Amino acid sequence: MNAQIARQGGALPPPPPHPSPQPESALARPQSAREALPQRVVDALWRANELSDPVVSTITSGYPTLDAELPGAGWPCRSITELLQPQPGVLELRLLAPSLRLISDKDIILIGPPRELQAAGFVQAGIDERRLVWIRTDTPARRLWCTEQLIKSGSFGALISWLPQARPEQIRRLQVCAQSAAPVFLCRPTAAQHEASAAPLRVAAALGADWELDLHILKRRGPVHEGVLHLSAIPGTLSTVLTPRMSRPSRLISRTSVQQEAADAVGSTVIASHRRRASVSQ
Repeated sequence: MNAQIARQGGALPPPPPHPSPQPESALARPQSAREALPQRVVDALWRANELSDPVVSTITSGYPTLDAELPGAGWPCRSITELLQPQPGVLELRLLAPSLRLISDKDIILIGPPRELQAAGFVQAGIDERRLVWIRTDTPARRLWCTEQLIKSGSFGALISWLPQARPEQIRRLQVCAQSAAPVFLCRPTAAQHEASAAPLRVAAALGADWELDLHILKRRGPVHEGVLHLSAIPGTLSTVLTPRMSRPSRLISRTSVQQEAADAVGSTVIASHRRRASVSQ
């Protein structure tokens, strides 16, 4: 094409000027995907490696270490929470007492507790015993029916139900019904952690050393929880009468075991010495 223009006597067009280099500050920095979205979309965006912002209100658990690991920094309302434990009726009050104290001006409903309730224990935990509603049921079907009807009513400050035999579809139905602005706790055995559950929050709890509760968050809206939380949870007002030595019983147990091992070692040495003397005399 350039040769044809030269034969026709036309001048070749000058080459296009090269763009002058611009300083890096003048270059537009590419926006990230989140920056390019409208603000209302950014506010509703949640990444699975982050603790989700609470879509419902929450109630503090009373344990700062636990609140730091819970979405919304507390137990969720308008939702159910599963508490899994090896033995029912042992640690529920110790774990939930700090939260129940905050809502003791409303009814606290207990459905099918496995043990007889002691009003003195609730009083020591700072919970008004006049607000306790204990529903005794005979069969798992009645316990499940009472739980569902009360969750639908929403007329309570907190609801705790013991459902060891609940099936996954029944847990899903309870989660759909949980629309009240109060927390709902389902107490179930530790073996249920291998079953599917629609509960957004599942916590496995066990008794630890030195009056502690060992908690592992099995399921939450956020990253997988690693490790175990050790929460100091001395029952009721026991902390006011415990001596410094009894507040750390693990040290006493370890010291006793060491002394026992030393005594066993000395005893075995003495027995061996007597046997050697007997063999020599013979």
